[in-house]
Amino acid sequence: MGYTGSYRLKKILALFLPFLILQFSLSGCTVNPVTGRQEIALVSESMEIEIGEENYMPSRQMQGGDYVADPGLVEYVREVGNRIAAVSDRKLPYEFVVVNDSTPNAWALPGGKIAVHRGLLTELHDEAELAAVLGHEVVHAAARHSAKAMERALLLQGAVVAVAAMADSGQSDKWTGLLAVGGAQVAAMLLAQKFSRDAESEADHYGMIYMARAGYDPSAAVRLQETFVKLSKGRDRGWLEGLFSSHPPSEERVEANRATLAQLRVKAGYTGRDRYQRKIARLISTRPAYEAYEKGRKALEDGHPYEALKKAESAISIESREALFYALKGDALKRIGRPYDALSAYRHAEALNPDYYYPHQQRGLLLYRLGNLKEARQALEKGISLLKTAPAVYVLGRIARSEGRYDDARRYFKVAAESDSDTGRRALHDLLDMDLPARAGEYLSAELRAGERGELVLVVTNKTPFAMRGVTVFLETAARSGSITIPGHIKGGESRTIMSRPSNLSPEQVKAYRARVVSAYLAE
Repeated sequence: MGYTGSYRLKKILALFLPFLILQFSLSGCTVNPVTGRQEIALVSESMEIEIGEENYMPSRQMQGGDYVADPGLVEYVREVGNRIAAVSDRKLPYEFVVVNDSTPNAWALPGGKIAVHRGLLTELHDEAELAAVLGHEVVHAAARHSAKAMERALLLQGAVVAVAAMADSGQSDKWTGLLAVGGAQVAAMLLAQKFSRDAESEADHYGMIYMARAGYDPSAAVRLQETFVKLSKGRDRGWLEGLFSSHPPSEERVEANRATLAQLRVKAGYTGRDRYQRKIARLISTRPAYEAYEKGRKALEDGHPYEALKKAESAISIESREALFYALKGDALKRIGRPYDALSAYRHAEALNPDYYYPHQQRGLLLYRLGNLKEARQALEKGISLLKTAPAVYVLGRIARSEGRYDDARRYFKVAAESDSDTGRRALHDLLDMDLPARAGEYLSAELRAGERGELVLVVTNKTPFAMRGVTVFLETAARSGSITIPGHIKGGESRTIMSRPSNLSPEQVKAYRARVVSAYLAE
């Protein structure tokens, strides 16, 4: 792993270590409010709530932002969620949103932050099935499943290994494609985690209990699992990403739900089929628009911008309130060489959903390319306030440097360099170009030791992926000081060894010497 990747992982570890150390000192036995079992809790409730609140927004941004085209549907989902949360065994600041993503998925962050994807709503048949989904997620939050998954990662693997495993798994492709940096990387890790089989069983079981308490027909949870098992056998791999990846259906879960239903002995409950169908009517009628959008995105990825533009226009003709469609239109127009038309499309997307990062970012990047630095900066700053991505942060660094705001530029470049990507590498290159003349010691190390014949051995290590030239090392003792410039280049990740003439130095005498790299320059 290069300097950029290791820097990124160290940054994420740094985000976790303070609370991990604190929680170790405060940890003890607690009673799980849902199961009633005693368990060790390393993550406090206040920390759960804080983590959920900090990562709720970036988690949604990574997956398409909030669905806002039909506010009535969003409010309806929130109403059902609050009805379930009101009967849960743990009082948390629950929140419920609809994420604007076609993947059939639902998820819960620590502290009661819950989301259901637009794509899952179209697969459900009635309000009771929606209650089953939300009840399942409420249990994940109430029973500390997310917190316990974090504790396992921190204790068994360590935060760095956990994040590295996420980055190497198939679960993170969508998020790494966004080049999330800063705190957004923690959100990506939380979204990528999978619950244990026991956690899934608990969420199924107690979710049905919550449904019954709230007056819903718990048999809907059985029907839902039966439907998911059928769908998992008949859908393509892409469709199965999401809910089935993190909540895998099985005949075993169906049978467990049937057993729970028998235990509950609920004769009847509210199903709400007609009401549900009315609430999702717009979503159903506009589903062809989202299908056209997905095809347009694929066409753009495959290098067919005119086809992408055609699909975007088709989607807009069906659903004119959707920001995603105008963002696709902007991307296609930019690709075919119509930048000012693209800017107009991005502005339309921003107006439709001002709290979605992507159109702000894309408009800012395009304005930068057109030389309008002031407006580019405004758009990009808005974008990163919603989700920090390497391209946006990097360009803000370039703008800051061009305006003479060097501290801001350095800060932006450091954040962008966390990304293991071409953008992260460029950000690190620009950061080094600024820093090396005065801050070379942050990127190159100097070590002294005694050689076998009493010579002084200097080892200079380049911790970056870039070759360095003119590396100057300051040497000093109590009696004298001086500097030495290493001849030639030191390649990225390599060390250079310089030895003095034999002078009968003992290891103890070498300890009196000090060495530090004081300056260097990029060789490229």
